Amino acid sequence: MLAMVLGLVLLGAVAQRVAGLGFAMLASPFLVLLLGPHVGVFLINVCGVVSSTLIIPRVWKDIDWSMFRWLTVASIAGSVPGVLAAAHMDSGPLSIFVGGVVLIALILSLSLSRADVVVTGKAPRAVAGLASGLTNAMAGVGGPAVSAYAVLSRWPQRSFAATLQPFFACMGLVAVAAKLAVDPSQAPALDWWMWGLIVVAIIAGILGGERLQRHVSDRSARIFVITIAFAGAIMALVEGLVEVL
Repeated sequence: MLAMVLGLVLLGAVAQRVAGLGFAMLASPFLVLLLGPHVGVFLINVCGVVSSTLIIPRVWKDIDWSMFRWLTVASIAGSVPGVLAAAHMDSGPLSIFVGGVVLIALILSLSLSRADVVVTGKAPRAVAGLASGLTNAMAGVGGPAVSAYAVLSRWPQRSFAATLQPFFACMGLVAVAAKLAVDPSQAPALDWWMWGLIVVAIIAGILGGERLQRHVSDRSARIFVITIAFAGAIMALVEGLVEVL
């Protein structure tokens, strides 16, 4: 199981470095299947903080700090109710929620890529941050809401991918702290050396993603992430439905 977790973390970190996001959408459904929804989502939150923090120095010059502040403040308002809701949900419904959020996010991202609508102003920004904080706390997946906003606001990809790193790091820290305060049992029972291996897998994924970025087009990377995420989301959804029924 540890080997599978490390493999998923490695793939997630590669996706995060190549596309700016994708760690949670790719790894979250599978970690939920392996570890259960509460522990799986907690681990995703921790890994998201570590991977984003490590990427920040590499993208520093492209970060839009004004956008970061708006999204982060709004995400905190969504994280707290998300943590409280997830703590009181059984594993079956929470698995369904995780799988459903990822599936909706994937379908939405494919649909919005063809949309001609353009949004402006600070209100859509705040809504995107709020929704991102809520889904990150409950399902470990905070990227879809801000991705939808990026598409509809025509946010340049380079600045978008860079700004997401400090945003994900701060949002993940808030979620982890809140979960430890509400229910410490959500934290995985891992030895220190296991956590060390997870950090090594993240670093290897980031370095591998940087090399891969030179040879793989954005479109190919996007197709890979979406395909794997669809499979994992469907499996998490089915497992949750079987448990509930």
